Amino acid sequence: MDEQMKQIGERLKGLRDALDLTAQEVADTCGIPLDKYEKIEEGEVDITISNLMKIARKYGVSADALMFDEEPRMRSYSVVRAGKGMSVERTKAYKYESLTAGMRDARIKAFIVTVEPKPGVTKAYKNKHDGQEFNLVLEGSMDLFYDQKVITLEAGDSICFDSTHPHGMLAKGDRPVKFLAVVTE
Repeated sequence: MDEQMKQIGERLKGLRDALDLTAQEVADTCGIPLDKYEKIEEGEVDITISNLMKIARKYGVSADALMFDEEPRMRSYSVVRAGKGMSVERTKAYKYESLTAGMRDARIKAFIVTVEPKPGVTKAYKNKHDGQEFNLVLEGSMDLFYDQKVITLEAGDSICFDSTHPHGMLAKGDRPVKFLAVVTE
């Protein structure tokens, strides 16, 4: 995980250098303090998927290139075989497997997300981003924290929501939760 955070940070710094941007300009794009953005570039702090998508959209690059260091190539369709999606473990608790990384100009991003349980933690870190999000729980169960609500989802349950509202996921019990997340930009 630490190595992947460092690689993402290096790609962000490379993008910033190539576009002759200041760290402050990119931090402003993300809506985060400069010192936090600088720590992201150094690989000391993780960046959210939503902030990667904001950067990609604003500067005309692929979010997949920032996350996985690979540009999508397919224009008509892209097949991802079971368990073969590009994978990144962004934090100790979240692992993302992209199901749409091969599709050029995809207007949706689909991931299989695995969230590890955090014993003793009762609230999830909340994030927000443009668009909408759809989650379908494949294995385990989770609490979805949405605004001031907590919604429990079990295997087979799904939810679609406005992702401009603060939201976060927390695995319930002592097992990881695995869910399909589809995000629109």
